[in-house]
Amino acid sequence: MLALWLAVAVYCGKAQAWGPVGHQTVAMAARAQLTTEALARLQELMALEPGTTLADIATWADAHRSPETAPWHYVNFPVGDCNYRPARDCPDGQCIVAALDAQLQILSSRAPPPERLQALKWVVHLAADVHQPLHAGMAEDRGGNRYQLQFLLRWSNLHALWDSGLIRHMGEDAPTLAARLARQFLPSAPGSLSARAAAEESCRIARKPGFYPSGTVGQQYISTYTPIVEQRLWLASVRLAALLNRALR
Repeated sequence: MLALWLAVAVYCGKAQAWGPVGHQTVAMAARAQLTTEALARLQELMALEPGTTLADIATWADAHRSPETAPWHYVNFPVGDCNYRPARDCPDGQCIVAALDAQLQILSSRAPPPERLQALKWVVHLAADVHQPLHAGMAEDRGGNRYQLQFLLRWSNLHALWDSGLIRHMGEDAPTLAARLARQFLPSAPGSLSARAAAEESCRIARKPGFYPSGTVGQQYISTYTPIVEQRLWLASVRLAALLNRALR
């Protein structure tokens, strides 16, 4: 029955990064890792929108997606090469690596608070996106969006499965998942990593043999890749916290 529910969720879900539960999980786990100073600066910025939490703004970038900012959510790598080359992979700075770096600069600058708050929303979102393997996928299949698969007689695509299907299969809401990951992965992995390196990591995961299923997703695929989803969510939270601790000093 749970497998059938997952099939429906994957089939009906719209591909948009990790999906709400994934993004909120990263934001909640990251907030718990902020320094006292960074948390104080964060609260000052978020006071511009009273009652809003870091988890609330984690999905803002998807809700405000536009043709101009759509390329900020991903980077395309050619087949067989996960080494980021800006001129080839990010022309005119239109990719997730350049966008995340640019928004971090705004957040850590002396720009007006409303501009810094918007930059914060981008940073929280993109730091999670860059850890989703298919946000560093191939242009040929639009990061798995064109790779059709079948799950219990329902058709979906690989990107949608990774955005939300595998997370929903865990059966946990964001607070529960964030708390479990914190227990599961402590002590934390190092938080210092560039957007470029995170994108290259994601690319290498998406190129592993077996990552693209042979048409039908079964329990073996779910059992193999759910731990990787958990690891990527946790790493995203650790690294997001490190970025915010630096930018909000």
